[in-house]
Amino acid sequence: MAEANWYVVHTYSGYENKVKANIEKTIENRNLQEEILEVRVPMQDVMEMKNGVRKTVQKKMFPGYVLINMVMNDDTWYVVRNTRGVTGFVGPGSKPVPLTEAEMKPLGIKVDNITIDFNEGDTIVVVAGAWKNTVGVVQRIDFGKQAVTINVDMFGRDTPVEISFAEVRKFN
Repeated sequence: MAEANWYVVHTYSGYENKVKANIEKTIENRNLQEEILEVRVPMQDVMEMKNGVRKTVQKKMFPGYVLINMVMNDDTWYVVRNTRGVTGFVGPGSKPVPLTEAEMKPLGIKVDNITIDFNEGDTIVVVAGAWKNTVGVVQRIDFGKQAVTINVDMFGRDTPVEISFAEVRKFN
């Protein structure tokens, strides 16, 4: 069997979640679980100011696009391409181009697993990035994203910040 790769599908704007649901329903109906492995609409947490109140909301990283981990063949291409709301695969002509490892890494997909020596409630120090030298207590560990959430003091308030495993160390 061929290897599964991540492909990008272009959709009508605002239809990303509908396309995801339609493809997942088709996978179930046609028994394609072995060929179309995962459908994702990449989301990110964004801080928003509304009526003077800070709020963390989830926004689509790439409006109008859906990521699909699948084995490319005529059947899977046809199923995805003919899903309502899909305008086509990203790539030249009708030939879809899979994402490279480098393109997938910032999305939190297929990253090298980093082992950690701390748990929720432990104190850690940030050793790289924008929050370098910040000390915080681990609130949540997300192994899928390979990131931890710590609270940092911003303007006198605890604010949750997500930081990559690679940028933190256990505080001694």
